[in-house]
Amino acid sequence: MDGIMYPISLLAIALMAFTFYQNNSIKMMVLILAIGGYIIYSHETGYNATEFKNEMIDSLDKSARDFSKSRGTEGYDETKLKKELKD
Repeated sequence: MDGIMYPISLLAIALMAFTFYQNNSIKMMVLILAIGGYIIYSHETGYNATEFKNEMIDSLDKSARDFSKSRGTEGYDETKLKKELKD
């Protein structure tokens, strides 16, 4: 987040958490504070949910490729399927 957007978002989170606390909605207050913690963490480290998702997808893709190589099924071969259907 650039410029003034980061402090404004933290201020909004703090106001929302305070409002939920005043209305005795502790679960919502904790949820809003968790969102605020995520905003602070992603701003400070630069590591966000999108990068985590991309790492998980790459890891699954690598595992699937390794699995198919170990089983000898490296790809879809339509000619092999046609031969099986004709026989």
